[in-house]
Amino acid sequence: MDKSTWSQERIATWKSGKGLLLCLAVLSLLGGATWIFFVKGLYLLPEKMCDGALKRSAVTQILPHSRSASDGSDRRGAGDDFSFSCYVTTSNDSSISGQADIRPIPKDKWLESYQSGGRDNRIVHVSVQGIEAVAQLDPEDIAAGVYVPCVPRVAPSYNASGVYAVITEVSVAGDTKVTGAALRQALTDITYRLTERAYELAECKDPRDFPEELPHYEED
Repeated sequence: MDKSTWSQERIATWKSGKGLLLCLAVLSLLGGATWIFFVKGLYLLPEKMCDGALKRSAVTQILPHSRSASDGSDRRGAGDDFSFSCYVTTSNDSSISGQADIRPIPKDKWLESYQSGGRDNRIVHVSVQGIEAVAQLDPEDIAAGVYVPCVPRVAPSYNASGVYAVITEVSVAGDTKVTGAALRQALTDITYRLTERAYELAECKDPRDFPEELPHYEED
């Protein structure tokens, strides 16, 4: 092989290798862009949502990747008419939504409501310092609730001595990244944080301190 032929083959090999590398780089960029396009939604949400009560990391623990996502919250009323709501929705129809209200209901009656009146399913339950939390075991009705005693600053005269509480319920719809016990615990943790914030916003009389976190459920 003469020097000229060898040089031409070397140049051809170099060009072929360069072309392959360029092709791989383009495919990598396209793949990365496609991945970002379909999963960026939740990661574009604020780090903290719903008046600071909901962390993005808590949402990404439950909801699957999506192309887009949105969040929002609403606070209405005062006294026994107070309510605080929060939601996160995604383009693939998975969502988390919750609402906290002040209600005149004793703890035992609230617990009973989760096993009667159309909610004929088992629950798991934990309690700490007078704060109650439940999660439903029915996979078709994925929800969690938290109960915290709270006397509103403005209570109606006809029920001034009644038992009031901030009650928060959070549910999830659509596909989720986790299921079963992991989902129930994650959803309850979100419910607890929303309750803590709602309690502050409601300006309950004789405010209490909240534990850092709730005990985890002990499930069969």
